[in-house]
Amino acid sequence: DNGAKVINLSLGGSSDSATLKDAVAYAYQKGVTVIAAAGNDSSATLSYPAAYDAYVIAVGATQYDETKAPYSNYGPGLDLVAPGGNNNLDQNSDGYADGVLQQTFQKNGRTISWGYYFFQGTSMAAPHVSGVAALVFAKGNATTPDEVRAALQEKADDLGATGWDETYGWGLVNAYGALGWM
Repeated sequence: DNGAKVINLSLGGSSDSATLKDAVAYAYQKGVTVIAAAGNDSSATLSYPAAYDAYVIAVGATQYDETKAPYSNYGPGLDLVAPGGNNNLDQNSDGYADGVLQQTFQKNGRTISWGYYFFQGTSMAAPHVSGVAALVFAKGNATTPDEVRAALQEKADDLGATGWDETYGWGLVNAYGALGWM
């Protein structure tokens, strides 16, 4: 209602909810592209709201070598993957965990300390796709949620089996490709 064109939902749960489904359907019907994290259960079932395929672009996670991160959910309804990190590996041999570096805070009792921390998860992957979706809207080559979805899916870097598959969806988000979509 306030003009948003892209909503990132780096959250999820295992239960269907009429209220949640109605909320993402409402946003979609208002012209908003809704993008959600697939979940971190290493399950062939997507978390909600990512599982609402008609209204939401579901995003799984890859690790540094562009393979599915071991925690990432996958399966029917998965649309894309994006970097989600893996704090258990250092595949690029830089001496740090291969998580997604994020500035945030940690709370210890009443003390809050700000800093940079490595995180992993589909909640780290979904913002990559949301950012690309926002760029596609800003450029003007896609103006509806269905067009944004098409741009993201058609221009993704295909990983795994040719075309859509349950592990990678349509593939790894490709910002350059999506911005060239028409």
